[in-house]
Amino acid sequence: MKWLLITLGILALIAGYSYITVSDGPIEPMGRLAFVKLANPDMYPGHIHSELLAKEAEATGSKCALVLQLYGGSNYRSYQEGNVYIIEVAFIDTQGMGSINMSQVNYLDSFKVALFGIPDGRYKYMSDGHVYDTYDEMMAHVNELAQEHGQEGPLPMFYKGTVRQGNPIITPGEGFPLYFQILTKTYGIIPAYVYTLSGMFAPYFNDPYRDFELKNASQLQDAYNQGLLNINYETDTKGNKTALQYYKQLYENNSQSYDSA
Repeated sequence: MKWLLITLGILALIAGYSYITVSDGPIEPMGRLAFVKLANPDMYPGHIHSELLAKEAEATGSKCALVLQLYGGSNYRSYQEGNVYIIEVAFIDTQGMGSINMSQVNYLDSFKVALFGIPDGRYKYMSDGHVYDTYDEMMAHVNELAQEHGQEGPLPMFYKGTVRQGNPIITPGEGFPLYFQILTKTYGIIPAYVYTLSGMFAPYFNDPYRDFELKNASQLQDAYNQGLLNINYETDTKGNKTALQYYKQLYENNSQSYDSA
């Protein structure tokens, strides 16, 4: 009992220290956005995950939000979604397997990163069609965009979290390592642990489509990997409905069923 109380006390101190450290900082960690892709591209005006991100950011009183991804060939253009300007950043892992093959995970490498943080110079970053060689250059770009679009107070930060294959409950998804790096650089490794781990549970509370995503994860992943979720993919024989429209109707039907349950 004594050791249990001591352990709980230590955890409370860690959580309290982390909360105080982050509460007065420039970045507001919002955690994971979603579990699987619902259409491609997903960080795109009008996509339901994009609208969800904007809604969450606007609820904090922010005019901007930062979303983190894994580089996959896009230009990662920032854009306006309603009243929120969404800043996109993807990381390119120059040393690990993450940006080479998403089906492989180097657990020893992940453990080292968790213990010591991301080594300087390991990542490059893509945002708005430009590759930034250093963390400081990338963050300067992010801060400049936020300032230009009227951001006041801490900038809400999400990592996209979608998983292209495998179990989305176990795998944290796209943008997770960069989320950890930014928190480590901004607040130190202890708050980074606390907010990265707690942020993994955000979709369970904030994503109204979580049940649909998790129940249909394998089908959605297969559809994405075959290009069937691309917004220009015709989903009926007449060719007058895009995948985005088709799946958005499924989301709405699922949401109505969920709300009435």
